[in-house]
Amino acid sequence: MKTLKLLILLLPVFCLAQEQKIKQLDINLSNYEYPFPVQFLELSNQRQALKMAYMDIKPNNYNNKNIVLLHGKNFNGAYWETTIKALTKEGFRVIVPDQIGFGKSTKPDNFQYTFQQLAQNTKKLLDHLGIEKTTILGHSMGGMLASRFALMYPETTEKLVLENPIGLEDWKLVVPYKPADWWYESELKQNYEAIKKYQMANYYDGKWNADYQKWAELGAGWTTAPNYDRVAWNSALLYDMIFTQPVLYEFKNIKSPTLLIIGTRDKTALGKPLVAEEIQKTMGNYAELGKKTQQAIPNSKLVEVANTGHLPHIESFDSFIKPLIVFLKQ
Repeated sequence: MKTLKLLILLLPVFCLAQEQKIKQLDINLSNYEYPFPVQFLELSNQRQALKMAYMDIKPNNYNNKNIVLLHGKNFNGAYWETTIKALTKEGFRVIVPDQIGFGKSTKPDNFQYTFQQLAQNTKKLLDHLGIEKTTILGHSMGGMLASRFALMYPETTEKLVLENPIGLEDWKLVVPYKPADWWYESELKQNYEAIKKYQMANYYDGKWNADYQKWAELGAGWTTAPNYDRVAWNSALLYDMIFTQPVLYEFKNIKSPTLLIIGTRDKTALGKPLVAEEIQKTMGNYAELGKKTQQAIPNSKLVEVANTGHLPHIESFDSFIKPLIVFLKQ
């Protein structure tokens, strides 16, 4: 009993020690090194001068095929490292932007986030690089953005790949609306322990390893930065964008050949804590949503990755990359 009491008393100390191990990062990640050289595209959006960070990796064995990797909301371009290496080995040129509000890109004081604006910024990057046709791959929130890009720029989107995209269901039909101020207060409470708890429960089926750890640490690194409030505000605005701008009703209009890579254990759904338990059970069932989406998108193929959650390219890389490469070479 004494040992148990001692452990309970020391628990906050252990948690604090873990927090202290997390490297503090500035909000533009200038003190965090990406796996490949980072360049910046200057943009003018909404009467603001902004910088969009991106990696552009062109291999020596370039096969004249390109692919753009679009990150999810809780991540940035760095988490594509293993994917980039595998794709460039096969000869693909890989372009990996950090969207405005993410990673090394500008965090505006105020911004009207729309998927159309982010898609247009991505198109400007491709125009800047002289890329006329490319595969667009989006993970999580990046899947919503990739879908919007394919709808806006079908002539540019040679192929479309959606890896566990969010927005396969319309959450605003069941989740009560929360304003950006509410999301902002919620984001201000983020720290390493909260991020790890969320990701372990929602992404990795309660498991944890070094590969998962480094991405949680990256996300937590700027929560102690002096101007983290700006990151939190941008994140709040992005939540509002995700909830109020569904794209699933337009899946039928996608013209590009499409591959869905779905980790079937995934239960990700924004707003779950805001609804009753019986409604929660109906949300984020990717084993069903993947099939439903494949039926909605013309000329689409579904690859289900069993025993895998929200991040197949992190959790089950071989099962993710093999069908991707086959699809890209078709």
